[in-house]
Amino acid sequence: MQRDFTAIIEREDDWFVALCPELDIASQGKTIDEARSNLQEALELFFETASEEEIRERLHDEVYITRVGVAVG
Repeated sequence: MQRDFTAIIEREDDWFVALCPELDIASQGKTIDEARSNLQEALELFFETASEEEIRERLHDEVYITRVGVAVG
Protein backbone atom coordinates (compact mmCIF):
# COMPACT_ATOMS: atom_id res chain seq x y z
CA MET A 1 0.00 0.00 0.00
CA GLN A 2 1.25 3.49 -0.80
CA ARG A 3 0.16 6.66 0.95
CA ASP A 4 1.02 10.27 0.15
CA PHE A 5 2.33 12.58 2.86
CA THR A 6 3.04 16.31 2.98
CA ALA A 7 6.63 17.50 2.58
CA ILE A 8 7.40 21.06 3.64
CA ILE A 9 10.87 22.09 2.46
CA GLU A 10 12.67 25.25 3.49
CA ARG A 11 16.18 26.58 3.18
CA GLU A 12 18.26 26.82 6.34
CA ASP A 13 21.63 28.37 5.56
CA ASP A 14 23.36 26.04 3.05
CA TRP A 15 20.88 23.17 3.57
CA PHE A 16 17.29 22.38 2.72
CA VAL A 17 15.22 20.91 5.54
CA ALA A 18 12.23 18.71 4.69
CA LEU A 19 9.47 18.11 7.24
CA CYS A 20 6.54 15.72 7.16
CA PRO A 21 4.01 17.35 9.53
CA GLU A 22 1.72 14.31 9.63
CA LEU A 23 4.40 12.32 11.49
CA ASP A 24 6.77 15.08 12.68
CA ILE A 25 9.68 13.50 10.83
CA ALA A 26 12.36 15.63 9.20
CA SER A 27 15.48 15.25 7.11
CA GLN A 28 17.80 17.49 5.14
CA GLY A 29 19.88 17.72 2.00
CA LYS A 30 22.11 20.05 0.01
CA THR A 31 19.40 20.41 -2.68
CA ILE A 32 15.60 20.35 -2.64
CA ASP A 33 15.59 17.00 -4.43
CA GLU A 34 18.09 15.53 -1.96
CA ALA A 35 16.09 16.79 1.04
CA ARG A 36 12.89 15.32 -0.42
CA SER A 37 14.58 12.00 -1.18
CA ASN A 38 16.11 11.84 2.31
CA LEU A 39 12.71 12.57 3.87
CA GLN A 40 11.15 9.80 1.80
CA GLU A 41 13.84 7.41 3.03
CA ALA A 42 13.31 8.51 6.65
CA LEU A 43 9.56 7.90 6.30
CA GLU A 44 10.13 4.46 4.78
CA LEU A 45 12.49 3.53 7.63
CA PHE A 46 9.96 4.77 10.17
CA PHE A 47 7.21 2.56 8.74
CA GLU A 48 9.57 -0.43 8.54
CA THR A 49 10.55 -0.17 12.22
CA ALA A 50 7.70 1.52 14.11
CA SER A 51 5.04 -0.45 15.93
CA GLU A 52 1.39 -0.01 14.99
CA GLU A 53 0.90 1.80 18.30
CA GLU A 54 3.68 4.31 17.59
CA ILE A 55 2.29 4.96 14.11
CA ARG A 56 -1.19 5.60 15.56
CA GLU A 57 0.22 7.93 18.24
CA ARG A 58 2.32 10.02 15.83
CA LEU A 59 0.06 10.14 12.78
CA HIS A 60 -1.96 13.35 12.32
CA ASP A 61 -4.41 12.69 9.50
CA GLU A 62 -5.61 16.27 9.14
CA VAL A 63 -2.86 18.69 8.09
CA TYR A 64 -3.77 21.92 6.33
CA ILE A 65 -1.26 24.08 4.49
CA THR A 66 -2.33 27.65 3.78
CA ARG A 67 -0.92 31.17 3.66
CA VAL A 68 -1.89 34.03 5.95
CA GLY A 69 -1.44 37.72 5.17
CA VAL A 70 -0.11 39.84 8.02
CA ALA A 71 0.74 43.56 8.05
CA VAL A 72 4.44 44.00 8.76
CA GLY A 73 6.02 47.29 9.80
